[in-house]
Amino acid sequence: MNIGSGNGYPESALSNFSPHTFILDGVKCNSMEGFLQSLKFKNPEMQKQVCTLVGRQAKFKGNHKAWWQTQTLHWQGKEINRHSQEYQDLLNRAFDALSGNLSFRKALLASGNSSLTHGMGKSDPHHTVLTENEFCSRLLAIREKIK
Repeated sequence: MNIGSGNGYPESALSNFSPHTFILDGVKCNSMEGFLQSLKFKNPEMQKQVCTLVGRQAKFKGNHKAWWQTQTLHWQGKEINRHSQEYQDLLNRAFDALSGNLSFRKALLASGNSSLTHGMGKSDPHHTVLTENEFCSRLLAIREKIK
């Protein structure tokens, strides 16, 4: 099952572009894409604004940030190395928070026992804030937990 916003259900509903609201560290996120793009912004208030965005609007907002030059991301005023355990822990917490969203859970359960891929995803963590493996492995772990 190839996850993507332009695909059918449940693939499209599992996309980071989907409007699934969750709260992480007191910050309301209207989509996983909004959260991920917010990590490219140093200013916590700007992060909160980006977290409210969904889909292409969120993607576009973070598109021109050159975070990859330093491999540094940010969350709530703190710098985080893209390749650190701290960053992986933040991703885990974000996906755990997302897993509380009922429409996300429904879509994930609708994927049954299908393998999950993300053909549009990148595999090199130097060039993306979420690799295909980081994304799909978290979805599989959540699906296993909520079955």
